[in-house]
Amino acid sequence: MYRGEKINTSENRAVLHVALRNRSNRPILVDGQDVMPEVNRVLSKMQTFSDRVRSKKWKGYTNQPITDVVNIGIGGSDLGPKMVTDALKPYGSKDLRVHFVSNVDGTDLTETLKALTPATTLFLVASKTFTTQETMTNAHSSRDWLLASSKDRSSIAKHFVAISTNVAAVAEFGIDPENMFEFWDWVGGRYSLWSSIGLSIALYLGMDRFVELLTGAHEVDEHFLTTPFENNIPVIMGMLGVWYNNFFEAESHAILPALHYTRRCEPHPTSHPGLCAKSPGALHKLRWAGQEPGVQPAD
Repeated sequence: MYRGEKINTSENRAVLHVALRNRSNRPILVDGQDVMPEVNRVLSKMQTFSDRVRSKKWKGYTNQPITDVVNIGIGGSDLGPKMVTDALKPYGSKDLRVHFVSNVDGTDLTETLKALTPATTLFLVASKTFTTQETMTNAHSSRDWLLASSKDRSSIAKHFVAISTNVAAVAEFGIDPENMFEFWDWVGGRYSLWSSIGLSIALYLGMDRFVELLTGAHEVDEHFLTTPFENNIPVIMGMLGVWYNNFFEAESHAILPALHYTRRCEPHPTSHPGLCAKSPGALHKLRWAGQEPGVQPAD
């Protein structure tokens, strides 16, 4: 993984969330190209944008500053940032509220927008292809909500930014491509909060704290990479999972958030099994020789 090899065998892609939080800036290569300059360019762009919004220099169509940010996305483009912003609520902005919409059921968006004002609301539309059905349905409804108030299509560029790679679709929607934050095919959904998908985190906490988050993750990456197995926390946790599942026949895995602000885990009982089961499930394609050990308990 750290060498940029394509260990995602089902999609023939590298898996490089470690590059997103590589605070050492040592080169990480994919197909012979160092990805770190692009990673740092996007981080710098996130810094500039989040500073403008938080300092009230970014203005909506009535020349008022932004008071509310609505992140529109599904899966990793929603759940990771949502849980981080909630868990770190004590560090969040007092002047900027962050909301998350993922359900294609219109009541999710309707209930969110009830308390918001179009002139002071900023939407982050998170879709790599900018064609994700659930995300784009909510994005179009949000755009209609804004235009019903502004009566001016040029207002879209002041109230929408994109987290995507599809420049043409972003521009067609009405978003200025300069306000598109890229990420890459080697960013897995489960780890996308470390990429520009984490823009909602940067807006709520400030970019300095987002960088602190990256730094903490990098320290864990370095611990995993350099620490002998007998003292290596991720290795020990993984081996305990195999041990309890196979030798104690433990079929349940308790997740016990210790902090009030981590209650975001509660409405998402399916998120942890999905998070844990996806990679072990891929191993079945490798067809280990002999008896395969169980690798995932029921949650």
